[in-house]
Amino acid sequence: MRKALRHLRTADPVIGGLIDRIGPYRIKYLEPRFDSLAKSVVYQQLSGKAALTIYTRLSDALDGEVTPENVLKLRPAGMRKLGLSKQKITYIRDLAAHTRGGTLDFAALPEMGDDEVIEALTRVKGIGVWTAHMFLIFALRRPDVLPIGDLGIRAAVRKAYALEQMPAPGDVEDRGRCWRPYATVASWYLWRSLESKAGM
Repeated sequence: MRKALRHLRTADPVIGGLIDRIGPYRIKYLEPRFDSLAKSVVYQQLSGKAALTIYTRLSDALDGEVTPENVLKLRPAGMRKLGLSKQKITYIRDLAAHTRGGTLDFAALPEMGDDEVIEALTRVKGIGVWTAHMFLIFALRRPDVLPIGDLGIRAAVRKAYALEQMPAPGDVEDRGRCWRPYATVASWYLWRSLESKAGM
């Protein structure tokens, strides 16, 4: 981690300033399992607080065992009462079906490259590149992921670099080239730089 922080400080003084202000890198990881990806689906397009509330209800309804089998036993109407949208119910059930059927093999993902993981995950309905990026960062612990479409990252870049407008994903990608091969670390500091921790 010292090597990553040294690189980021040298490559980008703005990120270096965030590192000095925020302190040690303390990312919280998830296990690379079905429940972690289901949680990422719940978090799509919601504030961290709202998503955590809904996911906690789902977990409680399944007695803490968020597995494909248990999810598929829940009726969609029951999932709706937990606060899940109809769309997310479809996505989570499709994810459960893919996992139970073996077309998505979580045990194989750690051996795949980042692009291969994104390709495998985005075959599932409702799993887009943002969700795949979150899984790469928080479950597979990949060091060089830059989620350019994440609103929190874009807002943090705007704030940190005093930009007049919200940067487009391509602008974030251009700015972040100097962070590689530690874009994940830079992303974490950007999230933490916001008053809200973006649910991370």
